[in-house]
Amino acid sequence: MNLRDYLLLLFCSIILSSCGSTKKIAYLQDAENFQDTLSHELYDARIKPKDLLTITVSTFDRDVALPFNLVMPRTTTNSELSVNSTPTLQSYLVDNDGLIDFPVLGRIKVGGMTKREVETMLKEKLSSYIKEEPLVNVRMVNYKITVLGEVAKPSTFTVANEKINIYEALAMAGDMTIYGRRENVKLVRELENGGKSIVVLDLTDKNLISSPYFYLQQNDVIYVEPNKAKAKNSGYSTTTSLWLTATSIMISLTSLIVTIYRLK
Repeated sequence: MNLRDYLLLLFCSIILSSCGSTKKIAYLQDAENFQDTLSHELYDARIKPKDLLTITVSTFDRDVALPFNLVMPRTTTNSELSVNSTPTLQSYLVDNDGLIDFPVLGRIKVGGMTKREVETMLKEKLSSYIKEEPLVNVRMVNYKITVLGEVAKPSTFTVANEKINIYEALAMAGDMTIYGRRENVKLVRELENGGKSIVVLDLTDKNLISSPYFYLQQNDVIYVEPNKAKAKNSGYSTTTSLWLTATSIMISLTSLIVTIYRLK
């Protein structure tokens, strides 16, 4: 084997060895054989302590509903109330006991309930004060999740529709980098009693979409762990990099000097 053939073989070996297996990077593997035969209810987030809620009560007669809406008039630059200012809706902070202070009704329990359950409860309580059935709308204004680790854009994201699954969360963060461990993604979740839980998720497993952790809850944290290749790369310090660069320059200079000396 001559030198040319040897170099060609070496080049092909490097190319083939650099091609990674899709088994390490593909999501939902073997998904064509997946069949979800279980019956599921549509996911609906439940209210937790420290959630911020906006609650609006509407009736045909606006004056009737006015006492039940927590509003604050806008102010002018001189801090005086503007006659034509539009009132802004204030948020209700859910305390550690799952309670909020609602106008006229006082302290009511909303923790652990869905938005629809809170709306139904308020309609029943308001029936003692309002003859016609009011329209009650509840929204969470601080529904957020955090994605960090080996993703393109780690950050905290606010979810407007209050429903997001783990793949959607990764998409918001620009997806995992090639160094992310897809079979070992950690989910940190705060429990209702104030405790914390850490769950390891395998994003290559097609059965994940049937998991109770497929849909994220407010304040969930997703951590994508780096693989061994990234860990090894991080072992090279800046000093090591500078040393290698300096060595390379010295070798080049030495080679140049030797070449010039031979030409003489």
